[in-house]
Amino acid sequence: MFHFGDRIYRGEMTRRDFLWLISAASATAAIPIMSGCARHPVTGEQMLVGISEEQEVGIDRQHSPKQISLDYGSTQDTKLNSYASDIGTSLSSRSHRTAVPYSFRVVNANYINAYAFPGGTIAATRGIMLEVENEAEFAGLMGHEIGHVNARHSAQRAGQGLLAEIAVVTATVAVGASDSAGGWAPLVGIAGQVGASALLASYSRENEREADSLGMEYMTRAGYSPDGMVGLMNVLVRQSKSKPGMLDTMFSSHPMSDERLASMKADASGKYSKFASGKVERERYMDHTAGLRKLKPAIEEQQKGERLMSKKSFPEAEGHFDTALKRAPTDYTGLCLMAKCQVAQKNYDKAKEYTTLARQTNPREAQAMQLSGVANLATKNYSRAYQEFDAYDRMLPGNPNAAFLKGVSLEAMQDRPGAAREYQRYLKSVQSGAQAKHAATQLRAWGYAK
Repeated sequence: MFHFGDRIYRGEMTRRDFLWLISAASATAAIPIMSGCARHPVTGEQMLVGISEEQEVGIDRQHSPKQISLDYGSTQDTKLNSYASDIGTSLSSRSHRTAVPYSFRVVNANYINAYAFPGGTIAATRGIMLEVENEAEFAGLMGHEIGHVNARHSAQRAGQGLLAEIAVVTATVAVGASDSAGGWAPLVGIAGQVGASALLASYSRENEREADSLGMEYMTRAGYSPDGMVGLMNVLVRQSKSKPGMLDTMFSSHPMSDERLASMKADASGKYSKFASGKVERERYMDHTAGLRKLKPAIEEQQKGERLMSKKSFPEAEGHFDTALKRAPTDYTGLCLMAKCQVAQKNYDKAKEYTTLARQTNPREAQAMQLSGVANLATKNYSRAYQEFDAYDRMLPGNPNAAFLKGVSLEAMQDRPGAAREYQRYLKSVQSGAQAKHAATQLRAWGYAK
């Protein structure tokens, strides 16, 4: 049985090899834990924290671009992004931590969720934007995420020793390499429905209740009816009955309960009842999401295709992606999903065609570059693969995954000095896992390390 390096050189990499390569996307640098106490920004009480406020911002700046790229980047609908930013800014300016460098956006993922990084980067997927019915509900959604940031839930959980890298686990880990048959489900699932579920999976029900309460406080301060938060929860519960698969992510990362819904109803009719006549703005919301709603038929086809890919029903999934692209031929997400589906079926040349179209559609987003690199590795075009991974590296600097994939490409080209340089760069950030083991083994074998 050949060593992995031999298989690269011989052009005999298996599906498991490619899966293994792509799983490097989940690799992240360790975040130091410094347990200590701080004052809760909202209550003023002492709280146990594991990371400082400066570290929270650092985690955000280092890792939020990767998650956003996994979610196919920010929407190119500038009107929609500006709208989301305006609503988020209005709420965050009325929060307990106004100095946090907040940013708000809509990302191109189809799963239904919203998430916040600890340093203020907040995103809503286009999947959830299609389920929300008015601006007050969207304000409730953004207020909830701002609540997580204000209560420093990431720092709290790290201080309790539960998940130091709360904001850096990516979709690849969530899908997992549990496919003992070595199939492509984990590869094609990158940035699929699971998206940010692992990223937020450590939020407790207590965290969620606090974020709910803060979200309602912030939205009413901004003039919205508290019924927006209640409406948001009702939308999610209602959709869970009609689209349970698409809400798995939302409920796994933001645990829903009857108690939470009842609590928000009680607050809306009690503590915040004086704001009952506040803004709802359904027409305004519909106006700003009109472009997205035109894509809804294509997005629904993509959602069906993603569910089928998770079941390894690739030909059937391809049919839905084809229908989606007929309805929205320049949709970046649709093109990337079709490329993944082609890779899963070993149709690498077709995959390249779709990644080329995706890059033409959204040249400032990195996901298609990585997919193109994988397809070129599979067809033994190692030089081109390196160029794609290098472009990906420049687009998302600081991602150790790019260094590893560049090292693999250079190793396949028999450029040991170049491969060693990239493997050394990778190991500066990542010291554990299969990829780190491979990099270290090769460096020792080539005489670059003891």
